[in-house]
Amino acid sequence: MNITAILIDDERKALAILKNKIERLCPNVNIIGETQNPREGIKMIDELKPQLVFLDIAMPMVSGFDVLSEFKEPNFEVIFVTAFDEFAIEAISHCAIGYLVKPVENENLISAVHNAVDHIEAKTSLKKNAVLIDNLKISSLQGKKVIIPVSDGLEFIKINEIIYCQGTEGYTNIHIKNRKPILSSYNIGYYAKILQNQEFYLVHKSYLINLNYIDKYLKDGTVILGEHHIPVSRNRRNDFLQNFKK
Repeated sequence: MNITAILIDDERKALAILKNKIERLCPNVNIIGETQNPREGIKMIDELKPQLVFLDIAMPMVSGFDVLSEFKEPNFEVIFVTAFDEFAIEAISHCAIGYLVKPVENENLISAVHNAVDHIEAKTSLKKNAVLIDNLKISSLQGKKVIIPVSDGLEFIKINEIIYCQGTEGYTNIHIKNRKPILSSYNIGYYAKILQNQEFYLVHKSYLINLNYIDKYLKDGTVILGEHHIPVSRNRRNDFLQNFKK
């Protein structure tokens, strides 16, 4: 599938390098516009209607997130480009939106474009962008949504409704409050990366739990979340219990 794209990055050299890589490595991407000015980029997106936008995050005055928020219905696919920024990457990864860390590696670029094409074909861009914009307005992780890739598309789940995640054979069962579990095509490591903080804890290589749902901890190393009994690895028990002494 051939797609149209616009590049927005305030750094001239970074913009030139990205353009060169796309032209060499992604022949199905037709670059129809580029700019170092995010305000001009907003106008360009509005007028040219690209299918994909490569968008730098850390730009002066107007960030990449600000650019996206300017659109009432941002139905174009986005690949964010950023120097390593833990907050930004966390926000993006919750929403299954592509990102590239500078300096951009060839394989990562090819993979991100491939995924973007899949999302364009599946017409999921508008919903994903809307979730990201909403999440950026919420300070608490538990109040945000996470987008979960499943076999037939994407599920949009509130983080505070996830009880625990169970890894199984490269997939992950997401156990959710008041509904049946859903099976994600991503492994437990993916969810540990985007959810594990003071409110989620990887108690076992196969179990990531939401600490807000804990009812009881047993001396044998079992943690109880409602009707669910989850084992805590021996080598993680002391660290796990330290969470409740802080």
